[in-house]
Amino acid sequence: MVISKCDKYLVLCLILCVTLFSLVYNLDYYGPERSTQVITIQNNHKYQSNTSIDFKFVLLWTNQTEPIRSNLREGNIAFKNRHCSFANCYMTTNRQLLRDVANFDVILFNGRELPDKAWLLPQSRSSHQKYIYANMESSANYPVCNKIYNSYFNWTWTYKLNSDEIYGYMSIKDKEGNVIGPKEEMHWERVEAMMPINDTLKAKLSTKKIAAAWFVSHCGARSGRDLIAEELQTELEKYDMQVDIFGKCGTKECPRGSMKECLQLVETDYYFYLSFENSFADDYVTEKLLNGLNHYAVPVVFGGANYTRFMPERIYLTAQQSRIRELAEEMVDIINDKQKYYNFFKWHNHYSYHDLRESRDTDAYCKLCALINNQDKYLSTSVYENFTQWWSPENECD
Repeated sequence: MVISKCDKYLVLCLILCVTLFSLVYNLDYYGPERSTQVITIQNNHKYQSNTSIDFKFVLLWTNQTEPIRSNLREGNIAFKNRHCSFANCYMTTNRQLLRDVANFDVILFNGRELPDKAWLLPQSRSSHQKYIYANMESSANYPVCNKIYNSYFNWTWTYKLNSDEIYGYMSIKDKEGNVIGPKEEMHWERVEAMMPINDTLKAKLSTKKIAAAWFVSHCGARSGRDLIAEELQTELEKYDMQVDIFGKCGTKECPRGSMKECLQLVETDYYFYLSFENSFADDYVTEKLLNGLNHYAVPVVFGGANYTRFMPERIYLTAQQSRIRELAEEMVDIINDKQKYYNFFKWHNHYSYHDLRESRDTDAYCKLCALINNQDKYLSTSVYENFTQWWSPENECD
């Protein structure tokens, strides 16, 4: 039998097609349990695992902005750099990495950039996947009112204390170093029963000379904190006392890169620190609280949280719009009575406050990867049926 040149080319093309199909098919995804992988990622770089690591593939769906994308770079480098107990979470923004978005273990949605149209969301979804809503910004500033998100998310990663994992700002430890909060139900030692402060701490507090400091860069916040600070400033001036406002909203400066030095001033010079949040939302308490607590200034709080989830009562003051005059009088009274002022620091003998990033045991990103690796939780069924109500403040979506 004579085979024509055309037939030869046809056979060669058929062999080539079969080979390519087999190659692509063998690289395809077979389910949630994978071990050795060769994955082509951005910049034509290949990530090779020669060990039997079960990677958990996480797709960052939205066009990530700070801080999520900068902290969750391509691959698992973010978890390795933090020395997390679980470092096998492979992060990517490449929706084609596993050919179909339904093949990812987790899809992570940044709440700051949540789409408002269904066609901008994943169009295929597998039963094993977990969809996670992530946000460390106030729900008052980023409410979710679109009903398409009810019964959509399986897990949450936010500052709210009833989230599946906390994506917040601080941890609280007891004197033995155990992490005890913040959480919805705290069991604090009563201030009256706390041990008095020692002479070393009294000496540290003796250098203070100015009523209050406030560091702020966002003027005109929806909480109205600027007006509260101005009114407090006016009331304290009646007693020849002052509030120093640092940043573009005030007259004092704290240059970029000099925050450590500025906080040292709080420690040495200021009796109180204004921990005023930009909006009112349940559990929304930011690093502003740590600025006061960890630099020996009594926090004056203004926000929508239940602050007893974060601090024992009577170690802080609360600013309410209707009683700024009374607040100023109370501050003056405390400044003029050393023993009253000392009592606000008795908590140092019992508790300590920490940035979550200080330890891999509290680091929010390490905890996220640990959550994804929790097989019992991963295999269980969970969904936020009324997510918009859970997340958004009351009346925000009316």
